[in-house]
Formats: sequence, structure tokens, C-alpha cells
Amino acid sequence: MKVTILQFPGTNCEYDTQYAFESLGATTEILWHKAKSIPSDTNLLVVAGGFSYGDYLRSGAIARFSPVMKAVIEYANNGGKILGICNGFQVLTEAGLLPGALKRNENLHFISKYHHLKVINNDNEFLKKLDNNDVVNIPIAHHDGNYFIDEDGLKELNDNNQILLKYTDANGNDLNPNGSVDSIAGICNKDKNIFALMPHPERAMESILGSVDGIAMLQGFTEA
Repeated sequence: MKVTILQFPGTNCEYDTQYAFESLGATTEILWHKAKSIPSDTNLLVVAGGFSYGDYLRSGAIARFSPVMKAVIEYANNGGKILGICNGFQVLTEAGLLPGALKRNENLHFISKYHHLKVINNDNEFLKKLDNNDVVNIPIAHHDGNYFIDEDGLKELNDNNQILLKYTDANGNDLNPNGSVDSIAGICNKDKNIFALMPHPERAMESILGSVDGIAMLQGFTEA
């Protein structure tokens, strides 16, 4: 299993992501944003979290024009698997690879804490190690995590089982930290090869950090 991890100026979760996947037995490569192609042996491409280009203009808006993104779009269109985490989610929506947009949190504050998530759809490679309605405890750390999509888009997400995760309390009841439409924390595309979430599963890999729930989330990719 080869995981390639994108690195933009301002990315700060690439090494956490590398550690997480290597702990699951994968080999990894960190790819600088000026690369013109995705390594041919890549099984999963991860757009890691952080603050690409300092989140200037709008989160992910400048990274979307980095040289590597042409190759990312080609990789996606050829069925390659992509996981966007936090800023990676923002980059993928800005690039048009996922529907919707990420706005400033409803309370206008940066949020950094553990938060529960409920699995909504596990009929995909990402969450196949979990069951629908499972609740996991995963860190969130974002200023622009407020997911927005219009009513027609939301209906389409529901019709195609593209909503993967929602923000909840420990009992699985909606508990929305940032104002996201329908408490959405993670989605995928229609073809289920592009996945993204605002929370950070790569930061929940060891009990000393507060949770190991990230393991089951990422294992789906490594056990394909």
C-alpha cells in the first residue's frame, strides 16, 4: 500500500498523516506542490490538513491553482483514490472535485477539541471497517469548517449516500460545532473514490493522544 501525501506551503499535518499510515503498514511519500505528476505506484493520495498558503483569500483557494493540482484532477478522473483532511477538504471543494464549500465557522472562532462523529454511510472503502451509526471521537481543528451546500445539492448527497459523517454527541445525537448544513462532517463524490472530512483521524491513532478511533477509519484504505 503506497500513500502519497501532498504538501503545500503552510501544510502542517503531512508528518502526522505519514506517521498514521506508516503505523498501519503503508509506505508513504510526501509530494511537494510543484510536482507535475502523481507517483505511478500511488494507491491513495492524501491532501493533508493545515493552512495552505496561510489560508489567504479563502481556505484552499490558492492551493487549488498549485502546479500539482492538474495531476490531482487527472488522477481523480482516472479513478484514483483521494482523501482530503481538513484543509484538504477545502482544497478539494475549491478544485471542484467535491460539491459544496467550506465557510467560516458560525461562531467565527477557531475550534480545536475532540468531537464525536456518527458514521452515516459505510458503503465505501474509507469507512468499511465501521458500521453505520457507529460513533467515534476524533479531533477537530478548523476556522473554516462550516460546510455549505444548497437544498438541491443536499438532496443529491442524500440520494447517492455521499454523506459519510455527521457531528454528534457521544450518543449519536446531532451536535453541530460550526454551523455545517445538516451537521455534515464528511462526504464523498458520486463514484466513491474521493473522500473528505474536516476532523483529523490521523491525530487519533494512539490512546495517549486521547483516542484510537482514527485507526478504524484509515484501515479501510490499507486493507483494500
